[in-house]
Amino acid sequence: MLKNVAIIGGTGYGAIELIRLLHNHEYMHVKKIISDSHHGEQLASIYPHVINFVDDPLEELEIECLKKEVDIVFFATPAGVAKELIPKFENSSVQCIDLSGDLRISSREQYTRWYGGEAAPQETLNNAIYGLSEIYREQVKEATVLSNPGCYPTSALLGLIPALKKKIIEAHPIIIDGKTGISGAGKTPTAMTHFSEANDNVQPYKIGGHKHIPEIEEYLSSAAGEPISTTFTAHLIPMTRGLICTMYGTIKGDMSTEEVIDSYKTFYQSNPFVRIRDKGKFPRSKDVYGSNFCDIGLHVDERTNQLIIVSAIDNLVKGASGQAIQNANLMNGWDENHGLNRLPIYP
Repeated sequence: MLKNVAIIGGTGYGAIELIRLLHNHEYMHVKKIISDSHHGEQLASIYPHVINFVDDPLEELEIECLKKEVDIVFFATPAGVAKELIPKFENSSVQCIDLSGDLRISSREQYTRWYGGEAAPQETLNNAIYGLSEIYREQVKEATVLSNPGCYPTSALLGLIPALKKKIIEAHPIIIDGKTGISGAGKTPTAMTHFSEANDNVQPYKIGGHKHIPEIEEYLSSAAGEPISTTFTAHLIPMTRGLICTMYGTIKGDMSTEEVIDSYKTFYQSNPFVRIRDKGKFPRSKDVYGSNFCDIGLHVDERTNQLIIVSAIDNLVKGASGQAIQNANLMNGWDENHGLNRLPIYP
C-alpha cells in the first residue's frame, strides 16, 4: 500500500537526500515538503537539480493537517526541533522518524550536558527506538517513533559492536578516529567550512566534546554489557561527502585476522548493507559514495595486540537519509532493500 510522506526541514542536505532516494521508492510518496524559512517557494529555486521532479511549493507546518494527510513524517531538522514536535504526533497513527539527535540519548541529563537545553519528555524518549537497523532490526519493526543514528555513530557502532558482542576485544581502551566530508557539518556555512579554510586542510574539531560521544558510548555499553568510555576525535576533511572511522581495540586472547574476518562475516551474514572486506583489503570513502552500504576492513596487529577496524559510509546516506528509509522499510514490513539497492557512484 502506498504511504504518503512529509519531510519537515525540507531544504537541508538530509532532506534533499531523502527526496532523491524516495523518488523511486514504490511504496512511499513525498506528499509534503515543509520549510519554516522557505515556505511558498519552489524547492527548485534553492536546488535547481530537482527541476521537473518536485513541482509543489514548500509548505508551512500544520500538524493537524499532517495527521490527516500523511502516514510517515521524516524530521530532517536541526537539533532541538523534533523534540518539540514529535510529542504532538504520539497519539496519532503517524510514524515519526527523527534524523536529528533529539531522541538518540536515553538520559535527559546526558542530553542536557552534551546538547544543552531541555531534553524531550521522558515518555517520548522511552517510546523512541534507536534505528541502527542491523543491530536493532526487530525493535525497529515495531517502532512508531524512531531515532535515526548519527553518521559517526553508525560507522563506529557497526564497526565495533561485533568485536564487543563476540568478546574479540577488551572493553577498554577503545580509540575512534573519525573523518567526514564537509556536508557532515550541515548546509549552514561557517568559518570552518569556508572554502579557503576547508580546502587542502584537515581539521580536528570538538575534541572531547563532540555530541556523538554519548550516543556511541551508550550503545557500545549496551553491546558489551558494561560501561564503555571511548576516545573519539572527529576531523573535517576536504571532500563533499563520505565518512571513515578507524578504530583500535586490544585483542582478547589469540585471534588471527582471518578468524576476526570470519567472525564479522558470520555476524553480518543476513545484513545486505554491511560488506566485510577480505584480508588485506580496506574500504575507501569512494567505495560507498551515494550508497547505503557500510564497508568494513579488519586487521589484527600481532605486534601491538590491537584490532584495527576501518568502517566507511556515505554520511548522507547510510549516515542519515538512507538509513532512515531502511528503517521506514522495516517499520512497514517492506523489503529492507527497497529503494536503496543501488550501486555506489564511482568515480
